[in-house]
Amino acid sequence: MTTVLLVIHLFVTLALIGLVLLQRSEGGGLGIGSSGGMGSFMGGRGTANLLTRGTAILGTLFFALALTLALLNRGASQQNRSILDSPPAATAPAAPTLPAVPTN
Repeated sequence: MTTVLLVIHLFVTLALIGLVLLQRSEGGGLGIGSSGGMGSFMGGRGTANLLTRGTAILGTLFFALALTLALLNRGASQQNRSILDSPPAATAPAAPTLPAVPTN
């Protein structure tokens, strides 16, 4: 279950990155609304609305998947706690060995 959600999360993340890069930016960027591309058949406003809605939908899906994955893995993190959180096991110190006493 977690692996499937992780793969879906990866695809959503990549699609979200692509949509953000396709949007028209102030500095030019990779915006497709200013040049030919999709703007030639949809117009600048239609393309902007499509990209904005797509970004909003994918962003919502991204957050929902991240929250779901966090809730699913909440119990698993208890087993792999940091070693700094647990005190070291109490072991009795070894008794020092005394040198052999000469008997002559």
